[in-house]
Amino acid sequence: MRAPKRPIHTVWTWARRQPSKVQAFLAVVSGMAALVLLRFIVHDHDNLFVAAEAVHSIGISVLIYKLMKEKTCAGLSLKSQELTAMFLAVRLYCSVVMEYDIHTLLDLATLVTTLWVIYMIRFNLKSSYMEDKDNFAIYYVVVPCALLALFIHPSTSHHLLNRISWAFCVYLEAVSVLPQLRVMQNTKIVEPFTAHYVFALGVARFLSCAHWVLQVLDTRGHLLVALGYGLWPSMVLISEIVQTFILADFCYYYIKSVFGGQLVLRLPSGVV
Repeated sequence: MRAPKRPIHTVWTWARRQPSKVQAFLAVVSGMAALVLLRFIVHDHDNLFVAAEAVHSIGISVLIYKLMKEKTCAGLSLKSQELTAMFLAVRLYCSVVMEYDIHTLLDLATLVTTLWVIYMIRFNLKSSYMEDKDNFAIYYVVVPCALLALFIHPSTSHHLLNRISWAFCVYLEAVSVLPQLRVMQNTKIVEPFTAHYVFALGVARFLSCAHWVLQVLDTRGHLLVALGYGLWPSMVLISEIVQTFILADFCYYYIKSVFGGQLVLRLPSGVV
């Protein structure tokens, strides 16, 4: 006698059989439903931002476990880790001089662990580093982010250098995962620990995006005014949304792989 299928599995199987346009529509609806749910469950939406940073730290912890257990950094992008360390260092500086709080401690912890991952890839596990696959030129993102920060940054009362630095780390964070996605695109096969790490980044990005969107809704747009005038408030939201959509495709295949019982994630051509 066949065991009855679980409702979630049934819904997932049905969704997988739908055309791509229907799947895209279902993804948007699911995202909006998740936002509505978070709005009622989480009363202090600042907790979402803290949760996003905590999930990012968990993702880094998964990487550390991979490096220590498997003694290999195959499939990891050193350039993505360096970009992450760069925006974390800048954000930590801004946090110290502008708003010392719990985010400062979380950023410090994440930066330290990220630097440790970079050290392991560069020195201890250098022989397993897939340098030929990690071929994303990071100046393609660092330079545009720096130029964008020069022209579009907060209009608060802080020193100009601090405001430009704040904008730079916001823009750089939005695209810091691109080298890692390039590595996965080149290899087409993603081993479990790397997949868990990137999925954690996707969850963190969604929580961070949800934090900003819900804050804007709750304040009826007044938060945008508090952030300053000009293009900067819109750029903050756009950066959060860009981060989320960059990782959305990968997260879809990750969840699909988990429900399919696959330990190794195989990406079809054109993904990420």
